[in-house]
Amino acid sequence: MSARTSSGAVEAVMGRIFNIMALGLVFTGIASYITLHSKPILYFAVNNNMLLVIAHLALVFFISLKINSISKTTALYSFLGYSAMTGLVFSPIFLVYTHTSVVSAFFISAGMFGGMALWGLTTKQDLTTLGSLCVMGLWGVILASLVNFFMQSTAMALIISYAGVGVFIGLTAWDVQKFKRMASAGMMTENFAILGALNLYLDFINLFLFILNIVGRRR
Repeated sequence: MSARTSSGAVEAVMGRIFNIMALGLVFTGIASYITLHSKPILYFAVNNNMLLVIAHLALVFFISLKINSISKTTALYSFLGYSAMTGLVFSPIFLVYTHTSVVSAFFISAGMFGGMALWGLTTKQDLTTLGSLCVMGLWGVILASLVNFFMQSTAMALIISYAGVGVFIGLTAWDVQKFKRMASAGMMTENFAILGALNLYLDFINLFLFILNIVGRRR
């Protein structure tokens, strides 16, 4: 395989990853819209939120752990189902903020995500150290969030959100570079693309939620 062919194949895989991720976001948006405009579904989402969160987590673990042993069709449908469930789970949050705030947070997130993804694709710098620091930072954010679940401190929640933004913009660049390198090493299956899409989807969704908490105006 020539260098040019190899480069083209890697670009095709990365394009597939971003396309699948974008499709997941579309499913999330549709599911959220349907939930917010259907009282029975919204009632179900609000009153069974904890159960949905557990199912939500179980599904993402299933995809991550079984990605190499399930068919590409099952992997894709599982990812799209997870994306739709995300819209269902987080719809009650959108009731708290104004429509303008949600839209603003989305476009801010899209701009930041796009910039960091582009950096991850094009930089010659090894982002492994950055990725390791962001993973450690993520554990710090999770721990602080658990503590603040009991403290209910608005100031601490804001600090956590800023930290979360920093963590996930860093993870975005690292994940893009990581999957590009893995594709260059020959990992070019459809399931690999779906796993990459899932990782970047999670980066974007978490970035969006943290930004929404920072810039969002409550109703």
